[in-house]
Amino acid sequence: MNILQVIGTLNPAWGGPVEALRQTTVALIDFGHRCEIVSLDDPRATWTSDFPGLIHAIGPGRLKYRYAPKLIPWLRKNLSRFDAVVVYGIWQYHSFAVWRAALATSVPYFVFIHGALDPWFKQTYPIKHLKKWLYWPWAEYRVLRDARGVLFTSEHERLLARESFWLYRAEEAVIDYGIESPSGDSRTQREQFFRAYPVLRDKRLLLFMSRLHPKKGCDLLIEAFNKIAHEDPRMHLVMIGPDQVGWRASLEMRAARLGIGARITWTGMLTGNLKWGAFHAADVFVLPSHSENFGVVVVEALASGLPVLITDKVNIWREIKVDGAAIVEPDTVDGTVSLLQAWLSLSTNEKSHMRKQARACFEKRFGIRQTARMLVDIIHARIGQS
Repeated sequence: MNILQVIGTLNPAWGGPVEALRQTTVALIDFGHRCEIVSLDDPRATWTSDFPGLIHAIGPGRLKYRYAPKLIPWLRKNLSRFDAVVVYGIWQYHSFAVWRAALATSVPYFVFIHGALDPWFKQTYPIKHLKKWLYWPWAEYRVLRDARGVLFTSEHERLLARESFWLYRAEEAVIDYGIESPSGDSRTQREQFFRAYPVLRDKRLLLFMSRLHPKKGCDLLIEAFNKIAHEDPRMHLVMIGPDQVGWRASLEMRAARLGIGARITWTGMLTGNLKWGAFHAADVFVLPSHSENFGVVVVEALASGLPVLITDKVNIWREIKVDGAAIVEPDTVDGTVSLLQAWLSLSTNEKSHMRKQARACFEKRFGIRQTARMLVDIIHARIGQS
């Protein structure tokens, strides 16, 4: 098939959806499909140059909405070349533009929600939710209503999506999401990480890797770490990820007031060998998120053989816990303290067993080739191909 994929940005700092698109595209091409990608990035953006598939960067998108006046004309001119369109994410101009352009064609489109309808946003940001309500009936509601498939990465995400807006109609489907198995030599990557951050050598590392955003529970983790840090002076918290909302300075000040500032290392965003080296150097991965439709970084930890400490708001927690690769608690300070205490209470043999289970869980459930096959199967089924 010829598949067009549309996304607001390919900037890797935007996390899971971008990495999901990258890896899905690689798998689709391996299966013999032809993939093109439209993004609303500036054509000069450096991150578009090494992306798989044929890239059309037709931005820059304006404001947070990423309005790009060239998008609809491009789509109307080119949609007939494709068998299907897959849209990554909503609430920005690219999803609305695909809907507008597709109205005049027979080309079906599919929409990955990527957690954007989680009711956590409604409860946490009621003013923003009210603004979205003003936009919803004439835009995103219609985008989802007319899509040939609205795609979720877990059954839990699918059910939660129905709670955000009472005006909701969609042809839903669940795709088991995944990633590629990590490449490279783990020992070399681990050593490269320690060379970059020598102060962390010989520490017991608790690893957080995600955007520094209130949704991710960074503040919960700092408060919880403060409560258990005295139990092991070698324990050290590593906070890896981009600061997209200007929160890092406040978090660092909070840690300093608590007297644990020297026991937290902030690296910013890491990629490549440094990123995988951090996974291989850590004792355990921690993500006390308030809302996580899938959690690519959680699966990356599992793929590295790293047990995960997560909340019950990470929508794949049930599968990982059943496989013995996770400890799960509520997304509160007390719940995060319980996560850390439960890990510290395990024996060396129990921790070693969880590491083996982490990798086994990844291999059983979260391979990207399975994701690509399911996506193709859904497209075939919904457009009547065999």
